[in-house]
Parts: sequence; structure tokens; C-alpha cells
Amino acid sequence: MTRALDMLRTHPADLGGLDPEAIAACLAECLSCAQACTSCADACLSEEDPAALGRCIRLDLDCAEICTATARVLSRRGDPAGIASELVALCEKVCRACAEECERHAGHHEHCAVCAEACRSCEDACQQLRQHLG
Repeated sequence: MTRALDMLRTHPADLGGLDPEAIAACLAECLSCAQACTSCADACLSEEDPAALGRCIRLDLDCAEICTATARVLSRRGDPAGIASELVALCEKVCRACAEECERHAGHHEHCAVCAEACRSCEDACQQLRQHLG
């Protein structure tokens, strides 16, 4: 059991009928993806021609930020502004876009292949959780 799952299960506030395991899985994937994207952007900047990877770097950084924000919002109970579902959908969208871009470079840059994998996994976890959020 992960600490995120422990926290969700022991929190005194109601989860509103949401599956704590789906939330914890999405949280873990978001944080893993944020790390992979941050590292991929840094690796792209270290390549011989980083300018050719400009779109990849920007998507990596956007994806990392949105994944981090999503994990932070999902870590809190309650959704007073009703944004969790929209944020998870946005996270899913940016992960898909980042994966597609990284897949274009994966044949030449192994770090992009790793990042694309992390993005696809996060995209899937967001999609799974969105089904529960409604």
C-alpha cells in the first residue's frame, strides 16, 4: 500500500464515493510523469541541437507543471471549485500531447522514449480516474 493510499484511507473527510485506489494510482502516475518530463526537458537541453527539440521541451515542462498541480489537488479532500474533473482531463490531454511529441524523437533520444512511456501511463491513469469523477 502506498503512502498516498494510506493518507486517502485514513483522512477523516469522506471521499465522496470515489475509489481511493484510483485516486492513489493517478497521484503516483502524475508524480512519476512530472519527474520524467522534467528530466526529459533537461536531457533535451543537453542534446547537440536543443533548438530542434523546442516543442518537446515546452511540452515536457507544461506536462510536468500540470501533472504536479493535478497531484496536489487530488491530495486534498473536497473540491470547492469543482475543478478536479477538469484538471484531470487537462492532465490527460497534456500527457497525450507530450507522449506524441516525445514518440517523434524516441528513435534518436532514449530519454524521450522513457518520457513518452511515463506520459502514456499517466494519461491512462487520468482516464481511469475521470470515469469515477463523472
